[in-house]
Amino acid sequence: MARKSRKHTMAQAAMPASPFISTALYIRLSVEDNNKRGNSIETQKLVLEKFLLGKPELRLYDIYIDNGATGTNFNRDGFQRMLSDIESGKVGCVIVKDLSRLGRNAIDTGYYIERYFPSHNVRFISVTDQFDSENPDNLHGGIILPLKNMINEAYALDIGRKIKAQARQDMKEGKYVGGRAPFGYMKDPDDCHKLIIDPVAAPVVRQIFQWAYEKVPLNRIVLLLNEGNYPSPGKYKMQTGEITHQALAGRGYWQTWTVAKILKEDKYTGDMVQGRTKTVLHRQVPAGEENLIVVTGTHEPIVSREIFDAVQKYRAEVAEESKKHPVIPYTPNIFKGRIFCGDCGRSLHRQRSHGVYRLHCLTPTRVHKDKCAGVSISETELIATVLDILKRELAAVLGDYALLLNDNIQKQEKEAATREKINRAKLQLNQSREFLQTLYENLMNGAIDSEEYFVLKATYEEQMQAAQKELSSYENQSAARQKQAEKCKHLEKDEQELLAGGSLTAALIERLIERITVYPNKQVDVKFTFRTEFEAFKEAAAE
Repeated sequence: MARKSRKHTMAQAAMPASPFISTALYIRLSVEDNNKRGNSIETQKLVLEKFLLGKPELRLYDIYIDNGATGTNFNRDGFQRMLSDIESGKVGCVIVKDLSRLGRNAIDTGYYIERYFPSHNVRFISVTDQFDSENPDNLHGGIILPLKNMINEAYALDIGRKIKAQARQDMKEGKYVGGRAPFGYMKDPDDCHKLIIDPVAAPVVRQIFQWAYEKVPLNRIVLLLNEGNYPSPGKYKMQTGEITHQALAGRGYWQTWTVAKILKEDKYTGDMVQGRTKTVLHRQVPAGEENLIVVTGTHEPIVSREIFDAVQKYRAEVAEESKKHPVIPYTPNIFKGRIFCGDCGRSLHRQRSHGVYRLHCLTPTRVHKDKCAGVSISETELIATVLDILKRELAAVLGDYALLLNDNIQKQEKEAATREKINRAKLQLNQSREFLQTLYENLMNGAIDSEEYFVLKATYEEQMQAAQKELSSYENQSAARQKQAEKCKHLEKDEQELLAGGSLTAALIERLIERITVYPNKQVDVKFTFRTEFEAFKEAAAE
């Protein structure tokens, strides 16, 4: 999930007027904390729930957990979800076991405690640090809180340096430090730093090198692998349980970049070559030859050094030969990510031959000739076809919009009715909040007992939830009508530009087209985003 910057978002989230504070429990466990019992997720949860028992005014809203997440930055799924709920006005208090659970970056941690939480009227509590932002006697703004954040950050940096130093030392000793073994090997069950031959995958690697040694082109190797039903690395590791997420396994087909990666992997010769990449700002980047650590003869080879070196020499010659030909840059692919084969469903590949661009399906030549009938169409023909369909569809949908948007009397009546419903829902919501506040005060002064309190409290909360649901529904209806009116104006502008001779651009396709499907008979089917949006608007307008 992309992180939304919140340091410049200081808009205050309005919290309901309630005697209870909707509370978030935040729990974080990093990799280096895994062996520390006191910081386990279960322990943190017990500490926080025990603390809540003594705070009746704090009502649990949700528990946000980041497992295996570093504290040196705040780009964490659980934390970002909690911030979204804060900005939606759903959370009014955040509790952590200690300051290091919030973060180990002194500047950012201080920002959230000193500025972000106060600006959103959010109370912050760190249990073991005995810190409560609502307590005027705490050390908020003093020297202890920043000092603890600095100590936490220094600890994280020190742990990170130690982990990297140990990894480098393991590399120098010829130990494998990767997360998963290269395809063709598996980790020794008795020593996770040692590679042993995988009897199922290793023959596939040998066959790939043999074809490359015989100077079979990469595209041909890929087709042979797919037609021969050789398991791709992702598919195989999914079958063995080494990969559990489907996204990491890919589509199960061999690709040229996968074969190319295998062909340049020195580990298949029995030598341990590591350190090709390094971490910079939490991203893996090339480290340079000077960072390489090579230890020979650490494990059983899959291919001989003779075959490996011969393959490297031939591939280098092919690369040098290709550099001799003048490179003519490709024009931008305006259909990228939007165009698919109508037979097998794969994305169409754009290729240039003698200056002519065509879009075609790679399945018959890269996967299996019997798995797809094949699709091929010239880009010029495709642009003309899509333009013609787009103009017709714009004219049709704009006519449909006009029937709904130009009936001013009906439109005004619907807007007035919606505003009346919004005002009524707001009134009901405010009344329920006031009743709930009075109810709590009656409980505190003894006017009602706890049994009556909880019965009435449940009733008022149900009324509040119903009113809030109605309010959101009516506000969404009003916003949808306004949004679609603006959308209609943009569509009218797009239509005018196209009728005046405007060209089909990547920006126009991205804005108006969801998917283009080309079939073997060159029939083109276009799914438009604005048609889907209109159908949703039509339903909203009918309510």
